[in-house]
Amino acid sequence: MRVALIQMRSGTDIAANLAEAERLIREAAEQGARFIATPETTHLVQKDAEKLFEVLQHPDDDAALPFFAKLAKELGIPLLIGSLALRTTGNRAVNRSHLFGTDGQLIAAYDKAHMFDVGLGQGENYSESAHYDAGNRAVLANIPGAKLGLTICYDVRFPYLYRRLAQAGAQIITVPSAFTRPTGKAHWEVLLRARAIETGSYILAPAQGGLHEDGRNTWGHSMVVDPWGEVDAMLDHDLPGVLLADLDLSKVETARTRIPSLLHDRELSGP
Repeated sequence: MRVALIQMRSGTDIAANLAEAERLIREAAEQGARFIATPETTHLVQKDAEKLFEVLQHPDDDAALPFFAKLAKELGIPLLIGSLALRTTGNRAVNRSHLFGTDGQLIAAYDKAHMFDVGLGQGENYSESAHYDAGNRAVLANIPGAKLGLTICYDVRFPYLYRRLAQAGAQIITVPSAFTRPTGKAHWEVLLRARAIETGSYILAPAQGGLHEDGRNTWGHSMVVDPWGEVDAMLDHDLPGVLLADLDLSKVETARTRIPSLLHDRELSGP
């Protein structure tokens, strides 16, 4: 199963971001990808809340949804838009993954469950919960040949979500992201490999990378990790591009048979 991860450097111009995403998605399809995934906040990276809500749309009005639905149908490929920022009520939003099928229909949607509320030092602070509502539902979906679990970025630090998806049958888990450079350098690879090892799943992590128009700086280094924790493919930079990998889904069963830890949960008392 050939998959492609789209690495982007999305800015504040939605139309330009859609055009760049389309260019890279078409490039991936031309190279034989049968499943394509884009990063977190594909169509808009804007850290200024006032400017964000000047352009943010409700799902029914957002141009990106029919745009990507049409593209998935034209290419005949399942297409995961890693996430879109969408207005809900007032100045509140969700960070939502959308999975489109080969017919362009929406198969599944997932709202980021864990909000990135952190202080990294040197003036780099984030408070997603100030404007975004957290999701409260794990999502598993079918694509041709595989079961897919959906997560987004900061979710990767919460192993219970990945374990739950794997125990429900996920063979592939997606982690579209916009990791900061400090956390990316320190934690990106080790977290992705840990989630793959713990679950015996393929981990697909398409990323934002580089210095964005709004001043945010993201890590890039999109990555595919196999169920044994080996890095199958990685972009060793933060530039926009396409990462291809050929998945052997029999490795999922092999890894889970060798170390059947998904079957070994126990209820413990204390502390």
